[in-house]
Amino acid sequence: MPLSDTKARKAKPREKIYRLADAHGLCLEVKPNGAKYWRVRYRLHGKANMWGAGEYPSTSLAEAREKREWARKLIAQGIHPREEVARQSREERISRDNTFGPIAEEWFSDRSPGWSDYYCDQVRGSLDNEILPALGKLPVRDIGAPEILEILQRIDKRGAPTVAINVRMWISGIFRYAILTLRAKEDPAEYVKGAVKRGEVKHAVALTEKQLRFLLGQIPIYGGYRLTQLATELLIFTMVRGIEMRRGRWSEVDFNAKIWRIPRGSMKRKRDHAVPLSSQAIRVLEEMKTYSGGRELMVPGMKHPNKPINHTTINGALTRMGFGGGAFATHGFRATASTIMNEYGWREDAIERQLAHVSTNKTRASYNHAKYMKERREMLQWWGDYIDSLRGQDAEAH
Repeated sequence: MPLSDTKARKAKPREKIYRLADAHGLCLEVKPNGAKYWRVRYRLHGKANMWGAGEYPSTSLAEAREKREWARKLIAQGIHPREEVARQSREERISRDNTFGPIAEEWFSDRSPGWSDYYCDQVRGSLDNEILPALGKLPVRDIGAPEILEILQRIDKRGAPTVAINVRMWISGIFRYAILTLRAKEDPAEYVKGAVKRGEVKHAVALTEKQLRFLLGQIPIYGGYRLTQLATELLIFTMVRGIEMRRGRWSEVDFNAKIWRIPRGSMKRKRDHAVPLSSQAIRVLEEMKTYSGGRELMVPGMKHPNKPINHTTINGALTRMGFGGGAFATHGFRATASTIMNEYGWREDAIERQLAHVSTNKTRASYNHAKYMKERREMLQWWGDYIDSLRGQDAEAH
């Protein structure tokens, strides 16, 4: 006869352990001290076994019967209930202990050695400012698409859709790493791919001669610290990208040969680039070197001299000089030089080579590099003299 709750409740302890049977192997074990435990007896692989299904009365008769049925299904599959309980407990513990923050740090340590300094700083900044404050303390199992979408929408609302897109990509990378290391089963960031649309690409704005003359007059007044002013001038004179200048090392500059050899690792197109230096650029570099404190970087940051100036530093100075609001940024110096040089008749191929817009044909690219070096040197010296003339300075002898 199946056991009733009344019989289970009234069962009194005896001198020895005894059991009251229910059905299908379930029984209530009563100990001499009065404690009562549910047991499920079964045979598996020809051997008798017993599994504990909870203590009475915290586990009721109805609950004990549910556990018995769960156990019977496992036994039919050749699985011991206690082994399945241990497995689930282990997974629960691992899942609970696997918070997002430590996994993200592991991912960063594992991947960052292969990144450029700029990209490494970019990812680190987003981790510290956007990702970890929101997700760092959460178990990975508790993070879903809604939590990630909330982060992306917050970034997008402040007008930084590209940052939001990158943040989603990096969160996805962390989850894929967690999957590879058996600490997550899926990547919830994949579900919000495309939730934020990249803003319209704005092409660089070129300054008119009048605007350029005005800007040159503003640099010594509103251009910030002297090193920032010099860095701004170096961009003007050399036509390099802002990121290429920020990555610059003094070991790349040959003052005697008047050339700056930028290695491919610092270039957007991942190709070596040689920049002929005008007398004006040499003058700027010589003064810049007095601010570097003997360090490797050409433009070290004020607070962190072992890192280059922030990518927003010069744009901030441009804003103070009246060129803010997205109307003009550092990449506009390249467009300005290119436009004016074309207007004054310099060959387009030489200008494009100076801008490092390299042909995908390697043979032609190598040929162009050799062919246009002399012409580019003359062109940049003309450009330096032109800039000096706008500032009312006499071109230096060279």
